[in-house]
Amino acid sequence: MLIYAMSVSVDGYVADRHGEFGWGAPSEELFGFHLERVRGLGGYLLGRRLYEDMLVWETDPSMRDTDLKAAFADVWSALPKVVFSRTLDTVQGNARLAEASVAEEVAATLGATDRDVEIGGPGLASAAFELGLVDELRMFRHPVVVGGGTPYLPPVTEDVRLDLIETRTFDSRVIYERYRRVRDDSDRQP
Repeated sequence: MLIYAMSVSVDGYVADRHGEFGWGAPSEELFGFHLERVRGLGGYLLGRRLYEDMLVWETDPSMRDTDLKAAFADVWSALPKVVFSRTLDTVQGNARLAEASVAEEVAATLGATDRDVEIGGPGLASAAFELGLVDELRMFRHPVVVGGGTPYLPPVTEDVRLDLIETRTFDSRVIYERYRRVRDDSDRQP
């Protein structure tokens, strides 16, 4: 299954008007939840900016200053990643640059594992969502209104039906919402 998961403001943005997302920093409880979530993945597709933001988990020893952070760094470093970029020539660690279309890379990544795969970065995830490739949306809704910025989802021309399959409220008042896309024969990609 292809999953799109990101922190989001109450008004639906993953970054504010200035491109910042510091309001999305996780509490220790939420960070532990992210560790377990990422531990269960078989691959990750991500855009350049998210790749660069997350690279510190593989390259910066100071990110291992607690047992929880060290565990996350180990899990993130081991996770196979596909990076979509028009500007990068190389990537580091257990990552490779995408060489095919979004649909082809999603299919290849899902085909290489028996686990779920996550897609991150709002631009890349929007492209996959528009193609009907995203099976689940997982939002970590932070109690903040940012008034504009980078939206979690692209504009759509037709309704996309979802089933709410899980919610949880963390000690930091972040609300986790997990939605599964309702599929019928007309929603299937060839």
